[in-house]
Amino acid sequence: MGDPNIWDDAWGEQDEDWSGGGGLSKRLVPSGPVLGATLYELGPGNFMIFHFHHGSEELLIVLRGWPTLRTFAGERPLEEGAVVHFPLGPDGAHELRNDTDEPVRYVVAGIRVSPEVAEYPDLKQLTAQSRFPSQTGERLFVIHDVKEQEA
Repeated sequence: MGDPNIWDDAWGEQDEDWSGGGGLSKRLVPSGPVLGATLYELGPGNFMIFHFHHGSEELLIVLRGWPTLRTFAGERPLEEGAVVHFPLGPDGAHELRNDTDEPVRYVVAGIRVSPEVAEYPDLKQLTAQSRFPSQTGERLFVIHDVKEQEA
């Protein structure tokens, strides 16, 4: 098997898409301790769920198509070649949607820390995850429901 190629349409076996966005993905860098990079493709109507990280900064590079970026500041279309940095915490919250009739292809690269916490404001959930085993011996991946604060 050769090096990954961002224009190759072979996606291989897909992991479970627990967020329900319907996108395709393939790792460009093997899961490692520091750097991660993944190629994604969103068909028409597909999306990457609104989220932000507490430990992993990310960088988005749009390769093909015109996705819509949503942040806490609002929504805006991104053109081919756009590069967007997502810092840690709520300032880095982002969602990408394909509101067009053509596929959108992009790369997300960033640092990968373990353990990591990611929040999903629309789902009112957060995840805690680690590459290392938990007390059960399985890889740690926990989904926690966030309760609304009482006024």
